[in-house]
Amino acid sequence: MPTVRCYYEILSIERTADGDEIKRAYRRLAMKYHPDRNPDNPEAESAFKEATSAYEVLSDQEKRARYDQYGHAGLRGTPGHDFQRMHVEDIFSMFQDIFSGGGMGGRASARQPRGRARGYDLETEVEIELEEVLEGTAREVDFKRLDVCNTCSGTGGKPGVEPAKCPTCAGEGQVQQAGFGGMFRMVTVCPNCRGRGKIILEKCGDCRGAGRVSLARSLEVQIPKGIKDGQIVRVQGEGEPPSPDQSEDGSGTRGDLHVVVRVRPHDRFEREGDDLIWVQPIAFAQAALGSTIEIGTLEGTTELELASGTQHGSIFRLEEEGVPNLRTRKRGDMVVIVQLVVPSSLDEKQRKILEEYAVLEEIPVSDPEPTFWSKLKDKMTGG
Repeated sequence: MPTVRCYYEILSIERTADGDEIKRAYRRLAMKYHPDRNPDNPEAESAFKEATSAYEVLSDQEKRARYDQYGHAGLRGTPGHDFQRMHVEDIFSMFQDIFSGGGMGGRASARQPRGRARGYDLETEVEIELEEVLEGTAREVDFKRLDVCNTCSGTGGKPGVEPAKCPTCAGEGQVQQAGFGGMFRMVTVCPNCRGRGKIILEKCGDCRGAGRVSLARSLEVQIPKGIKDGQIVRVQGEGEPPSPDQSEDGSGTRGDLHVVVRVRPHDRFEREGDDLIWVQPIAFAQAALGSTIEIGTLEGTTELELASGTQHGSIFRLEEEGVPNLRTRKRGDMVVIVQLVVPSSLDEKQRKILEEYAVLEEIPVSDPEPTFWSKLKDKMTGG
């Protein structure tokens, strides 16, 4: 997986930075990597999205505290927006309060309709065991998302109180202002009404004028067999509804929920693609004489025949004892690597047998008694 940079490093701020410093740092980078200043530049777009991810975490007190204590690992399982999959214009709309009034017009501020409105994607994380990869499994996922406020139906206004025409843009939703040092003028989203053309006179008591409320959501996610660590299960329509700037009542297409699946490391097996690696210790006698040994699998045990003369490091394949392929469903193999284990201690009988074998093979060994080998050799040869 690619290395994730430190969020403080991305925004070029100290860890003691307050909320205003974080906002200014993010706004500075957003202006630097604005699409109007970097046309057709994917690196600039990627840098902008990277900065946005950092801002979303560091501007949230709870997420920032977890990040400060545990780093990126502390954010696992914490719902957030998948900015890498979002359109740049949607991100500018999402953080319009930061960008409005600062000459950041062009495509991102004075957005033109791009078809049916779509909400933001969310991301969370679950863990499964390697054994569960065999047949697939299900996990209960708990997360929070913004949803349309039922009290005001997404308008942000107090029910029964009609909104008024915005005095700043005269109900147009757009204003003209100087951009890039006054060199030319640009049409931008009205900073007062955020493009709606109307303003709320009395805010809704439940959403405080936002038109959206944070709701807890729980659902069962089906995880297919054969999935690998880090792969994503996409649950359509479980993300957020379109933003109030796109659609007050949330009509349009909801975003998706991206569930990142983590497969816990196994205490016995190593996974390589669809194959499982198993290191099997064997004794010298088993390797020399041949033997039938028992091999552990994810589903129990199976037998492996070792031929006489099996060498240390020999590799055997047990077909279809691995994990299934996510697409083809065909199972991989169990790759068994035999490892010759030398006993750390011998009893008197074992030592005597090995010493006799060493004489037959003319293998030099340490001799605690200078006359032992000569006596033993004379006895065995009849000398």
